Amino acid sequence: MDAASIRFMTEDDIPVITGWMVLIPLWQRYNLTAEKINAQFEKALKAQDILLVADVAGYPACGFAWCLPGGTFGRSMYLRLIGVHPECARFGVGSVLLAEVERHALEARQDLFLLVSDFNMDAQRFYRRHGFDQVGAIPAYVLPDVTELIYRKRLMA
Repeated sequence: MDAASIRFMTEDDIPVITGWMVLIPLWQRYNLTAEKINAQFEKALKAQDILLVADVAGYPACGFAWCLPGGTFGRSMYLRLIGVHPECARFGVGSVLLAEVERHALEARQDLFLLVSDFNMDAQRFYRRHGFDQVGAIPAYVLPDVTELIYRKRLMA
């Protein structure tokens, strides 16, 4: 698979991303319907959040990352969501997206925080492999039976 190219999200990307997000069990567990996803992305575009999209040959909008500058404690970037089309997983799309997120955080002179579900072992391994450390946990934060793990990557010395 060709290397992913990263760009900013447009409104035209929303239905493409929504189309594959609703099929992923992780998003289903969080009750993310097409309507909710569309509304959240449209609101994020209007708010000028950092919304990145990955394209690879034959798979436009096969990945995305949604970041909130200053979204953690008012001083650090928060990676709200990151996702990759199942057919493009394990080809480095997530790593390329994460590198671009880190670049934005570094430009803003901010560390990077995110939440990972306690049951999402693949994501936990992915973030540890990319230099993140678990720094806390929030039981029943989003779903009553799930603990959200807080991960941080120090980008500033």
